Amino acid sequence: MAVLGNIIKGVIDIKDSLSGEKNPLDEQRQVLRQLLTKAAGTAFGKEHNFKKILDSENPARAFAGTVPYHDYKSISSRWWQQQLNGASDVTWPGNASYYALSSGTTGKESKKIPVTADMVDAIRQAGIKQVFSLSYFDLPPDFFEKEILMLGSSTELQESGGHLEGEISGISAGNIPFWFRKYYRPGDEIARIDDWDQRLARIVQKAPDWDIGALSGIPSWIELMLEAIIRKYKLDTIHDIWPNLLVYTSGGVAFGPYEKSFNALVGKPVRIIDTYLASEGFLAFQSRPDTPAMELITDNGIYFEFVPFKPDYISEDGAVKQDAPCLGLEDVRQGQDYVLIISTVAGAWRYMIGDTIEFKDVARARIQITGRTKFFLNTVGSQLSVNKLDEAVKRLEELFDIKIPEYTLCARRIGSEFYHCWYLGTGSGMDEGKLASALDGFLKEANKNYMVARSKALKGVKVRCVPASVFYEWSAHNKKKGGQVKMERVMGPGKFKEWEDFAGEQVLA
Repeated sequence: MAVLGNIIKGVIDIKDSLSGEKNPLDEQRQVLRQLLTKAAGTAFGKEHNFKKILDSENPARAFAGTVPYHDYKSISSRWWQQQLNGASDVTWPGNASYYALSSGTTGKESKKIPVTADMVDAIRQAGIKQVFSLSYFDLPPDFFEKEILMLGSSTELQESGGHLEGEISGISAGNIPFWFRKYYRPGDEIARIDDWDQRLARIVQKAPDWDIGALSGIPSWIELMLEAIIRKYKLDTIHDIWPNLLVYTSGGVAFGPYEKSFNALVGKPVRIIDTYLASEGFLAFQSRPDTPAMELITDNGIYFEFVPFKPDYISEDGAVKQDAPCLGLEDVRQGQDYVLIISTVAGAWRYMIGDTIEFKDVARARIQITGRTKFFLNTVGSQLSVNKLDEAVKRLEELFDIKIPEYTLCARRIGSEFYHCWYLGTGSGMDEGKLASALDGFLKEANKNYMVARSKALKGVKVRCVPASVFYEWSAHNKKKGGQVKMERVMGPGKFKEWEDFAGEQVLA
């Protein structure tokens, strides 16, 4: 009998029953006031007169009217660089103990995003909130006695100028609560290994010794790990070695494109729970099994604002224009894409994180990530967000009974005409012309702007199939494998030329 599991499950159930109904609007008002109060004495708070904002009749409106939007380049060059040079009390009291390195999906050079002690605590608290939400997922008591494998980046952080640097998953794993370490895998020793291939080899070696009940990590690297274990021990599915695996908390990218390839690796249903942990903070997680939407964490050190995602409000480099209107939770609507703007206990102020979201339930602040501002494909007016591209790829998988865990594309001018040029990470032998025709048809059905573009300047769709491994090697070539590294879904012409040259070399190798 799972005695400990019953106790833990009971505590979770009691905690949830006592938590009461959330009020995201009140929580956000309180968070904004807490942020402004604590940072009022910083250089940023003084320059933007946080004390006056706090004394105003409507602090949210005064805040939006006083503090400009920031992207990474603007806030880093003007403010965070001072902190990196050793200054204190710049955008948040004191200085950050950690800096999260994030090249994300956009380039080789890492961004350095401050992770303060308050942010470390906020991430920890968000993780605890997610654990308590498991009471809704009808998991058996013995699940709470199983181990959790967190496949993030290395926890071996690099010291630089009085602080430690690493990816956010490594920083978070290095700060997990002491009581959780009993369940945490792969454990401190393996988690410190920086080289992905070496870390993977050790995980594969230790896999038979573990009783994994839950997985956590970016889908592409989770799948590579599962494939390696299955191959090593000549298994049919991962459940042959981890029969108690019930939950996978996915994050970093939409799970949809990986659903079919992931399901091919498991022997029985695994509950997929989406999370939204970025280098800037733990923003949201799926709190209920009856909806795939994630709930914004509105009471935990992050204040959210939303800019309607319309071409007039976005510059060519994907940044929000300073005159773009901004809405609070009380004014957003379902069915509209918004650029997410955050202010945090790490000293990010009206910061454009780069993601676009859509509300699925405004009253409960439940969202779905719809794409990236820089990956919005609007050449010749096609207006395609990443979620529309993901949906089209998923329909391809169903129609042709294939797996396409990775893809990328570019709107390219060929001669005097534009084409959408796709690379699909799937097996060889496919009729690329039929794939292109089907993709074109799906996107015409899903998006009227795309259909209009196809009748005018957008000539057609071209498809090339390459092994999914080419995408993983591209990540290794540009950044490194594992961790928070994600594949670009949409590329500009210059980057796409590099990709085509690289993919061609890999296929011929």
